Order: sequence, then structure tokens, then C-alpha cells
Amino acid sequence: MTHQLTPGVHRQDVFPPPPPTQLTGVPAFLGRAAAGPYAPQRLTLWPQFEAIFGSASPGDTSDGFLADAVRGFFDNGGTLCHIVRLPGTLSPVEAVQAGLVTLDDLDDVDLVCAPDIVTVAPWPVDQDITPVVEAQQAMLRHCRQRGDRFALLDGVPAIDPQMIVEQCAALTGPDGAFGALYYPWLGASGADGRLRHLPPSGHVAGVYSTADQRVGVHKAPANTVVEGVVDLHVQLTDSEIGTLYEQRVNCLRALPGRGVRVWGARTLATDPAWRDVTTRRLVSTIGRWIERFMTGLVHEPNDVRLWVRIMRELTAYLDGLFQRGALQGRTPAEAFYVKCDHETNPPAVIEAGVVVTHIGVAPTAPAEFVTVRVIHGASGVTVGVA
Repeated sequence: MTHQLTPGVHRQDVFPPPPPTQLTGVPAFLGRAAAGPYAPQRLTLWPQFEAIFGSASPGDTSDGFLADAVRGFFDNGGTLCHIVRLPGTLSPVEAVQAGLVTLDDLDDVDLVCAPDIVTVAPWPVDQDITPVVEAQQAMLRHCRQRGDRFALLDGVPAIDPQMIVEQCAALTGPDGAFGALYYPWLGASGADGRLRHLPPSGHVAGVYSTADQRVGVHKAPANTVVEGVVDLHVQLTDSEIGTLYEQRVNCLRALPGRGVRVWGARTLATDPAWRDVTTRRLVSTIGRWIERFMTGLVHEPNDVRLWVRIMRELTAYLDGLFQRGALQGRTPAEAFYVKCDHETNPPAVIEAGVVVTHIGVAPTAPAEFVTVRVIHGASGVTVGVA
């Protein structure tokens, strides 16, 4: 504490210590800022951003959308994130690739956002989306190679949804299961009262983080009000939303009396097994837990006692997921299994110093379509949910 020589009231800005490390719901934001270091910075409060990277005038996008995305994250319930300032001298693809390298040593990041890949709104009809796609492909590739991260991607702020379909098609592939695409952009009121448009990834990251904290990664980050926005850049019709969702684009929707909501939770995967965001993130989270909490078993004697201990710890963890509703089934036996014995570890495997464990899980799937049947009969009307 600094000793004060002059009597009076003296102000000190003190940031509370960061909360315990979270296993999920922690994004890394890659973007441009007017000042600040280029190394990743850990933030737990919005004022820390201004203290480190300088104050940003609301609505001023001359230095990108990074400040708006981070503020949107905290406005929507986010509690912990990392910020990577990208050099403005590089192309979007090179800048994103350079920023991703700085994330290699961070073990608590599971979401990746780059709100400054697209810097023009509205998007010109004849604008080439190739640089955007290449930068977002780098994000998806990074998340797949890590195996425990998920990319939140911004659709280009185009008026014509067909351009988003083309963007989505260019992003599908083996890496698509590790990311989700969101459209349209958000409308927020600036300091001057004028409407401005923002990429949705920062606000959506806050929705993800809140769902993880309140329920878990098995809760679909959808049908949730997006705070801090008043409108959308494009008002989509039901038909357009259906077409985009069929193409794996997660739409944002303004519902009368219910605010602006995230209205989709699908990945960019073409494989139906990885279609749902919840499935991909649940499996990734299980992998993160195993890596973090079972490293103490390394170099233990490779015998039956070790196998039993592995099965006991994994069974307890998976049973906890089952009790919280992350796995489907009437009993734990129907929801998951763990196998670590002589069958998975024959003599040749033991001699190689390896322990092999098989895990099977049945993730719950979100109820995307709820059908209510109203049956008119001679005895009256019956209402049922199918």
C-alpha cells in the first residue's frame, strides 16, 4: 500500500484476484487495439481491458472490434478471458496465425474468437470472402490440432444470406466439427445514439460461458437473450433461418417481447455424429479433464491396481456428468462405460509402458424441434407434445 503524505481522500483501483481456473467457457480474443502488449493478457473484468489496452470510444471501429467483443463477453456473463493484440501490419490470415501461436502455452482456453477478421460492415456484394475464410480455416485447424478448443466464427455482414451459405460451405471439412458460424451481425447503440453493427462472436462467447457456469457444456448455448444489443443487422425470415440452419449456420433472431436470441447450436461438421455443439464440446471437455487430473498416474506401476484406480476415477467423473444430465440413459450403465483391464492392456502393451483405457459415452442431444399436436375429436380437444 502506497503511503500517502497529504491528508484527504485518495483513490486506488484494485482488481480482485482472478477466480479459480475454469475448465470451460474461457475464450481467447484475437484482435486489434490502439495500444498494449502483444502477449496474451488474462482478464476477469471489463475495466482491465481499458487499463491495459487503453480506452475505446463506443462505436469507434478504427482500431477494430476487439473492445466491443470483449465488453459483449462480460455483458453476457463471461468471467474470464484472454486477450491477444494482433499486429496491424500483417494481413488478417498472417495476424491470426501469429496470434494463435501465442496461445499454445495457455491451458485454460477452450474458445477462440477473432472479431477483427471482418472489418467492413455492411459487406459489399462483390467483396471477396477468401481472406476471411482462410483466417477462419486457420482457427478451425488450430482447434482441431489442439483437440480441446472450439472456434466461434463470425459470418460476413452481408445482406444476402446466400453469401453466408457460400462462406459456410468453404469452412466445412475435417476441421468443421471444432467450430460454429454465427450470423447476422448485432446492432448496438453508440455513444452518439446511432446504431452500429458488431460481429456476434464476443457476445456469443459470453452466452457460452454463462451456460457452462450455470449448467455445463451439455447445455446448448442457444435460445438465450443476448445482452447489450438492440437490433440485428439483418432481419431474417423463418424460411431464411431454416435454410441457413440446414446449412449449419447458427442464426441470431429478434423475437417480439423476448429480445435478440441465439437461435442455433450446430457445428460446421458434415459428420452427423459431430453435428451438435454440445457433443463436440462435451467430448473435448472429458479429454481436458483426463489430461489435467490424471497426470498424477504417470510412472505408477502398470498393474491391476493402477487399472482399478483409473476406472474408479473416470467412473466417478462420468457419473457426475450423468447426474447433471450431460449423458442420456436411465442408468449410468446406459450412459457410459469405462474399461481398463487385461483385454485393453495385453502383455505387449504393458511391456511398452502404455496403459489403454476405453471410454464410451452417450451425450444428450438438444431438443431443436418441439412439436405440439392439437387433436380435434368428438370428445373435445387434446393437446400433446410430440
